[in-house]
Amino acid sequence: MRVILILSGVLLAFIVLVLGAGYVWYLTATGGEVADALEAEYMTADDRFVEVSGARVRVRDEGPADGEVIILIHGFSFSLESWDGWAERLSEDYRVIRYDLLGHGLTGPDPQERYAPQARAEFLASLMDALDIERASLAGSSLGGTIAWRFAAAWPNRVDKLILVDPGVFQFNEVGDTPVEPPVAIQAFFQIAPEAGVRQSLAFSYADPAAVSEERVRTIIDMMRREGNGQAFIAHIRQFTMPDPAAFLSQITAPTLILWGGRDLLIPASHGPRVADAIVNSQLIIYDDLAHASHEDDPARTVADVLTFLETRE
Repeated sequence: MRVILILSGVLLAFIVLVLGAGYVWYLTATGGEVADALEAEYMTADDRFVEVSGARVRVRDEGPADGEVIILIHGFSFSLESWDGWAERLSEDYRVIRYDLLGHGLTGPDPQERYAPQARAEFLASLMDALDIERASLAGSSLGGTIAWRFAAAWPNRVDKLILVDPGVFQFNEVGDTPVEPPVAIQAFFQIAPEAGVRQSLAFSYADPAAVSEERVRTIIDMMRREGNGQAFIAHIRQFTMPDPAAFLSQITAPTLILWGGRDLLIPASHGPRVADAIVNSQLIIYDDLAHASHEDDPARTVADVLTFLETRE
């Protein structure tokens, strides 16, 4: 909650500044950036929309079609572009599947609002079924890590290897058995996604926000502003819980690599050893100079460790 309150104060100041610039009118009139326009800009030759259990999901499929499959799952308020650095290298040897989570990116809001962590893990099972993927290795960052370890616990026979990047596992920001109602400033931030506020918030995810490319910042803002995503972010927060994970973690059988940024301001690196202790056959790497989005802070270094892990045969 401490981070949420700090962020609320920062964002509220920015929101006050941007109200006069027409953001509230924009939100009321359109509900966000028109999906068709964003799809025209961001869809690639490797992208397609897949119908999964009543939702239309953007999926990116790269690498050899007959290769071992690894599924990359992005974090809260981000999109599949978060994995560009890893995917470029992994797709040389693996079939790399990425998708925009429900309520994120070009997938957009879920008509059924399946935003709770376990519901998202169940949806991943449905997505794999729709793609005819029986087994895969999973890599998840932050919220994506939460989804990945929950899936690995519920469907251990479908996971080859598990990679968790600064994952949500134990209680943080005072979120436990019950959700925390997002402060009004947070709700306004996610509905409006003011550029100045989004740029300021990068300090919570990246070790050096100034090093984040303008193209990447633009993508983050555009995906947050996609019509319907702002309300979906708020709905997600209202469903998000972090109950005691011990019973779930004990069910994970896949070899597990845990990566953590030592400068993570959202989920402290002190959680790393606790996660490693709770998952059998796991190993932990802490990068002292990286932050919450450690896979983006230094994709070359982190993916090199991932490749070593993937190539190690048990």
